[in-house]
Amino acid sequence: MHGSRSRFLTIMISLGMAFFYIPMILLVIYSFNYSKLVPVWGGWSTRWYKVLFESADVWNAVSLSLKIAFVNATFATILGTLSALAMVRFGRFKGRTLFGGMLVAPLVMPEIITGLSLLVLFISMQQLFGWPSERGFTTITIAHITFSLAYVAVTVQARLTGMGEDLEEAAADLGAKPFKVLTAITLPRLTPALASGWLLAFTLSLDDLVIASFVTGPGANTLPILIFSRIRLGLRPDINALATMIILTVAVCVALAALIMYRQHKRDLLDQQMAKRGDS
Repeated sequence: MHGSRSRFLTIMISLGMAFFYIPMILLVIYSFNYSKLVPVWGGWSTRWYKVLFESADVWNAVSLSLKIAFVNATFATILGTLSALAMVRFGRFKGRTLFGGMLVAPLVMPEIITGLSLLVLFISMQQLFGWPSERGFTTITIAHITFSLAYVAVTVQARLTGMGEDLEEAAADLGAKPFKVLTAITLPRLTPALASGWLLAFTLSLDDLVIASFVTGPGANTLPILIFSRIRLGLRPDINALATMIILTVAVCVALAALIMYRQHKRDLLDQQMAKRGDS
């Protein structure tokens, strides 16, 4: 009975992984297709990578998307971490329930509603204050921070809840100031969550199409907007090459995040062992 259930789970997991990864593998293979027609195989070639590297529009979009994603991930991580600390470490405070609800609202709010509301906000601010003068890098970044910080806050909050307050209380008992406890104890132990939250916010920003399409303006095309506009005119092999490079970049980032989390886990185990030895 146990063997049949294990076999069934293995088959289901294999089918799920195949359903998810086989399209990506095919996309990578067809990025080396010589033929201009995507469904027709014309032999192995790197011609479309050359076309991709010579495309100014693509690299302008890549540059803009990376700048937005980096700024978004950094500010979303800072604000999300502060929000999580307020929710977990500050106990009960006035307006906590409202604050918590507003913090997670972007997680359940449809993207089209978020994008439309931000568009109305920016238009109203432009009419009242004259800012922003145009929609582009600034408006897209603000919009991405608005929904990305919620994901960071949830990630950091889960880590804070799980790691307890023993070491922080011990440091405080030994005379450490709150800021010292935060920088020397809390934040280093939050490194895996901070790295995961930063990478998650970075990826969400690179992946966003709906919200960015609402708050962008002429001449400020992010990479998803550029890809979508080109696909509407028909599939092109250089898009496959671009997607392959994105897959490779994401794979490297995931591997780095896993390495950081593994090393932090080993440090946590070592700290726990040293604490047990000290108690004994």
